[in-house]
Amino acid sequence: MNRFCRLPVLDTGMPLIDYQHMTNSSSDPQNEWPVVLTIAGSDSGGGAGIQADLKTFSALGVFGTSAITCVTAQNPEGVAGLQAVTGDMVLSQIKSVCDSFPVSVAKTGMLYSAEIIRVVAAEDIREGIPVLVVDPVMVAASGARLLQADAIDALKNELLPQARVVTPNLHEAEILCGHSISSIDELRKAAREIGDHFDVACVAKGGDLGGDEVIDVLYDEGEEYVFSAPRIRAAQTHGAGCAFSAALTAYLARRELMSSAVQLAKNYVYQALEQSLAIGRHQPLNFNWVSGVAVAE
Repeated sequence: MNRFCRLPVLDTGMPLIDYQHMTNSSSDPQNEWPVVLTIAGSDSGGGAGIQADLKTFSALGVFGTSAITCVTAQNPEGVAGLQAVTGDMVLSQIKSVCDSFPVSVAKTGMLYSAEIIRVVAAEDIREGIPVLVVDPVMVAASGARLLQADAIDALKNELLPQARVVTPNLHEAEILCGHSISSIDELRKAAREIGDHFDVACVAKGGDLGGDEVIDVLYDEGEEYVFSAPRIRAAQTHGAGCAFSAALTAYLARRELMSSAVQLAKNYVYQALEQSLAIGRHQPLNFNWVSGVAVAE
């Protein structure tokens, strides 16, 4: 079944999360903030990676925890340096978080090496994290490689089979499905192929296809949803992919259905881009664009 959704990007018309009645007290589990975990690289410029994830989590009313896989020296213009964290240290971070917090959803971003991917896959199983969101980060917007070539097989064979959903951009979807994508029909085909091959929901993002509309395709358990929103001619989109997968993680933790979570995450990124900030000579996403966050009814 195909469903087409054009996002209500300027006014969701949906109720807002009531932050005043959310508490850290364990006396009322219904009021606790959901706990989420991001396993990704650090962006010293603050616009992507762990930093973008944690800002998004906070904005969307979930408690964010983290495990850092790589330390990068970067800003929106490029990556000047990169140092991977050891697999043992990544494992220790994940274990420390899961020992103390009830993680409901985890997401991965930049994993960099086959060693780190295998550690994350094994620890995800060991900890029994209910939902895994995989953002298959391979190349930075500036062109810097963020995943070693020999790690792609580990990503495909060891991590994706454990995921609930994967969120590739156009280039990443081409690598995962094994063929080029140059049209919306090919994007839809790729989402189906990736979803069926890895037995996972796939959000194939079509922002790099060009045009006045940005089309994303969700394929989940035989159902297809096509999401459309007007293209924003943003000066900088650094961190948009991280923000989308982080928002998707947050909404899944808030128990949204997959299709609703994708729609709301796309709207969150749209608004963050439209209301981008003027910081020095850059225009980063505005992760805190709204004081109340829309949730589906």
